[in-house]
Amino acid sequence: MTDPAPDLRFWARRFISPVMAGHHNHHDFAGALLVDAARDALQTAGEQWTEMRSDVFEALAAHEKPASAYDIAESVGARRGKRVAANSVYRILDLFVRTNLARRVESANAYVANSHPGCHHDCIFLICDACGEATHIDDDTLTGALRDAAHRAGFAAVRPVVEIRGRCGACGTEADPA
Repeated sequence: MTDPAPDLRFWARRFISPVMAGHHNHHDFAGALLVDAARDALQTAGEQWTEMRSDVFEALAAHEKPASAYDIAESVGARRGKRVAANSVYRILDLFVRTNLARRVESANAYVANSHPGCHHDCIFLICDACGEATHIDDDTLTGALRDAAHRAGFAAVRPVVEIRGRCGACGTEADPA
């Protein structure tokens, strides 16, 4: 049996399991349960769950890889049978990020649905340069250390985002030469 340590996907699957680095249980949702959890979280945050917000969230959750506002606008437009402006989708996505329903992959200007909208963690993404897959992991120890370092430097970290680019296990572990 080979040692799985070099495979970042192994660690991502380990961290995404129900027991997270923050030592609490997550309830990962999918499908209709994810939409219900997102609606409940948004309403708990004091926001309305409108038909447009529902359509945007469902379109986002349906994407297997990070999706841009334009990708989502196209999906929602196809569903509604009329063009949807990307700037409207951007405003909704910004709300979803603020309320922890979605996470933004900064380097790709794209978004992924948060499969556990009731839990707050900083963003750590493993992004495959070959296939575009972005795996989100939670490690409160790592992001806590980043927040502490920022604080010691006199900086108030609002939302640490860590993105590691490379190749996922399915695409091969060798990085492209620089």
